Amino acid sequence: MAALALHVSVPQSQPIIRFPSFSLSRFSQCSKRRNLLYCAPPHLDNVRSEVSLCVGTHLIPHPNKALTGGEDAFFVSSYSGGVIAVADGVSGWAKENVDPALFPREFLANASDLVGNDDEVNNDPQILLRKAHASTSATGSATVIVAMMERNGKLKIANVGDCGLKVIRKGQIIFSTSPQEHYFDCPYQLSSERVGQTFLDAKVSNVELMEGDILVMGSDGLFDNVFDHEIVAIATKYVDVGEAAKALANLANSHSADKTFESPYSLEARSKGYDVPFWKKILGMKLTGGKLDDITVVVGQVVSS
Repeated sequence: MAALALHVSVPQSQPIIRFPSFSLSRFSQCSKRRNLLYCAPPHLDNVRSEVSLCVGTHLIPHPNKALTGGEDAFFVSSYSGGVIAVADGVSGWAKENVDPALFPREFLANASDLVGNDDEVNNDPQILLRKAHASTSATGSATVIVAMMERNGKLKIANVGDCGLKVIRKGQIIFSTSPQEHYFDCPYQLSSERVGQTFLDAKVSNVELMEGDILVMGSDGLFDNVFDHEIVAIATKYVDVGEAAKALANLANSHSADKTFESPYSLEARSKGYDVPFWKKILGMKLTGGKLDDITVVVGQVVSS
């Protein structure tokens, strides 16, 4: 994850915020709930409607945060045609003696409660961001993406920061969100502080989905380490969305620890002027490697009921 927006500092690689993985048995007591908050991999959530999302999730925490499971939050809901969301906390809050996990967890807990229970939210992810943000009292900040699909296949997306979503149709990416950044490695973020972005800064998109379309949502731990062609190859390889999510997370994790890998993150860093010292360039060296991070992947397939 990136630096705090209210701190002007040299961008540097920092761990992404994730939420710990749990076994599905831990959620057996919530089986009657409409929304599944902090879903564990692999999980399937079938929505009975004209079209719906069949969803699989997988999370791999940063190596240094394996014991706590990281600091990310995400949820899957069966409301309407299906709702998926990821919130990625800002690790810079740790320097302020604030647990970076608290804000994204509370934010998506509030969002989960609002979905299906608030008429104003309906199928509007931007309003969902506004209300969830207003209800969150924890100190911190997070990048957030929410996608809500109606039963007719219309997908509405609201995104603040560098979590992302791609739509794959017949082996091609037909839609992709774009990251919002103040500068390299410092994304837009919803915050407990007055200095920061609001729901009005969210990038709102609409996509008409068809049966068979595949959605890949994730934190920047996925997209910083895995190229688009790799995402397409894996997402279309597996019939089971849970297995697809797991395979994508595993690939991102492998790339993140490879110091010689020409990752999307290292390529972007070099394009922004961040590289090895000049004397290393003379020796033919360059900035390479993946970005160690918590990795959250949500894969959804549009199915007909």
